[in-house]
Amino acid sequence: MNTPRSEQKIRPLPDLLISQIAAGEVVERPASVLKELLENSLDAGATKIEVRLEEGGVRLIHVADDGCGIAADDLPLALSRHATSKITSLEDLECVASYGFRGEALASIAAVARVTVTSKQVGAAHAWRLQRSGDEGDSVQPAALSGGTMIEVADLYFNTPARRKFLKAEATEFAHCDEVFRRIALARPDVAFSLTHQGREKWRLASASAVRPFENFSRRAKEIIGEAFFPHARAIDVAAGPLRLSGLAAMPAYSRSGRDEQYFFVNGRFVRDKLLMHAARQAYEDILHGARHPAYVLFLELDPAGVDVNVHPAKTEVRFREARGIHQFVFHAIQRTLATPLSGVGADEHGQDANHPVDDSPNDNSPNGLSDISYFSPYPTASTYQVPLGMSEAAVRPYLDFARAAFADAGDTSLARTAENALSASGFPPADNALAPPLGYAIAQLRGIYVLAENAHGLVLVDMHAAHERILYEQLKTLLDAGSPATQALLVPIVLSVSARELATATEQMEALHTLGFTVASIGPRELAVRAIPAILSGGDIVGLVRALLQDLAEQPASRVVETQRNALLSTMACHGAVRANRHLTLPEMNALLRQMEATERADQCNHGRPTWVQLPMAELDKRFMRGR
Repeated sequence: MNTPRSEQKIRPLPDLLISQIAAGEVVERPASVLKELLENSLDAGATKIEVRLEEGGVRLIHVADDGCGIAADDLPLALSRHATSKITSLEDLECVASYGFRGEALASIAAVARVTVTSKQVGAAHAWRLQRSGDEGDSVQPAALSGGTMIEVADLYFNTPARRKFLKAEATEFAHCDEVFRRIALARPDVAFSLTHQGREKWRLASASAVRPFENFSRRAKEIIGEAFFPHARAIDVAAGPLRLSGLAAMPAYSRSGRDEQYFFVNGRFVRDKLLMHAARQAYEDILHGARHPAYVLFLELDPAGVDVNVHPAKTEVRFREARGIHQFVFHAIQRTLATPLSGVGADEHGQDANHPVDDSPNDNSPNGLSDISYFSPYPTASTYQVPLGMSEAAVRPYLDFARAAFADAGDTSLARTAENALSASGFPPADNALAPPLGYAIAQLRGIYVLAENAHGLVLVDMHAAHERILYEQLKTLLDAGSPATQALLVPIVLSVSARELATATEQMEALHTLGFTVASIGPRELAVRAIPAILSGGDIVGLVRALLQDLAEQPASRVVETQRNALLSTMACHGAVRANRHLTLPEMNALLRQMEATERADQCNHGRPTWVQLPMAELDKRFMRGR
């Protein structure tokens, strides 16, 4: 029977009930407990952490470390609410750099589980143990332990059966524990980790020993994420004042159907921050299909005073003092890295792109087991070539003229000289040429769709329409940034039969069309005349382009359409202006296309997020033909 509201008294809650309420926020599932224990170990300066789980962590979570340990007098306080060694004042809270600081995690865990803490402080004669089960606890007892701290959490939610009913199957709970373990291990390659479940070892990660921090991170990332991520990843290391963003961002060829490979760390703490995720997504917007998700492992470092981590009970959300500045910094850092042309990607001393090692192993997810796209250095090592095709000087001259013009304007004549020296009468570089372009030199065209080229690593296949589409798209953006693109007046206007809606759109959006480089006029109740077009699109499908452009414009408001939907409109223009399938190119035209790709930002993907080229390494070709066996 419910007590009438008027007779209900306000009274203080018992300490156990307070801790159990707090546990509802902090201890969501076994993975939440594991996260708190691992972070405590790292805050204690541990260099080796061992984790043992039973029944997905519901029956037992055992975490042992070699950290500084806890003094015997402090053990009861460790299981008390709001007791911590990490902060002492508001100033400490505003600049907190440790993983934990609230001092309520262990108390909340002890309120809903059977907890045993065994610890030996550095320099102590022996270890001490404290056990607690709900509101029942023992006094501190001597124990045997070589050093560090060992915490066992058994029978989670034993005294709150209603909460235990909400736990999932053992496999599901272990999967959540495994993900927490992977995130923390990924952030700390300097610490050795091991994870055992039901007596079976799942992970054993050695601590990093390399001098260079990036090598340590790369080795740990390969273990955690897998080898398949690395052939598609580009390294990021950008600093601006107190901000620094480092890590790896995968090219769109490695895009995912979900967000399972998105790891963002702020001052070493894994976060799910909407602002950071939006910045990363926006950086991929121009090269990634809308239904796919990028993959990355990124570390943002900044002054702890510039970020508030006391926002969410699980500390997975943060609040930045300069949110807009952080967003723009992250966005531009990722965007610039992804936009780097092939000719600007660094190489190591062996000529192989240090960030994108050659993947010689077949990828089971690709058709016929062929490996996916790889990205290579613009300065590969010397490679031997077969008998040259013997291109004549007259055939090569148009390409050489293009190469000079393309790179002289940018003040970089090295590639133009390389092309001229390489493409002599034979058409291919000599065997000792160590400055071959990253996409090599064209050797043939397949079905009027693909360009086949040979580079230092093997065979390159290029989708010529997708590649030319990206080139035109980037050129159009550059031209529009500088003002309206140069136009070409048509000697004979192109007349289109249009619908009433298309005619109305052309009339309403006349200024937008002019900004994009088109001059159109109504010459009848259902006819439009196209009198001028962007000069860069003079060889494209003008009729199809104008119709597609009118359809896009009809779906947008008349005011400021170019500013708000510029990239979508330019993408449509580039798609219709690009070289079409079944057009046969000469070798100089194919080589000119390859050189333009190397000098174009984001040339690895077309405007729709599809790859523009694929590398088939020689090792893979040899394997398919069983050479060397």
